[in-house]
Amino acid sequence: MAAVSEVTDADFEQKVLKSDKPVVVDYWADWCGPCKQVAPIIEELANAHGDKVTFVKMDTNTNPVTPANNHVLGLPTIQVYVNGELVKAFKGAKSKSVLLGAIEEYL
Repeated sequence: MAAVSEVTDADFEQKVLKSDKPVVVDYWADWCGPCKQVAPIIEELANAHGDKVTFVKMDTNTNPVTPANNHVLGLPTIQVYVNGELVKAFKGAKSKSVLLGAIEEYL
């Protein structure tokens, strides 16, 4: 069972861009209602597939630099990185099936 870990502006490069596994980044904020809908889905996917894909979340309130650099304009935004490259991005709350489809090829 893999947990969703926090990532910050300071460790984004190490935890995401330099990861040897694909990484799903959930950009969120505590005031964001749809973010609260997506969080349990991300947790469920991490528990089921965390051995092959890393799942992290970034609080955009306390980490403003990385979201700005990665064109995060709305919340929640989910991005998938493989070998340090952004390969997929979703804006807004998405269903489990949509998010699973985004990582399926890496499982």
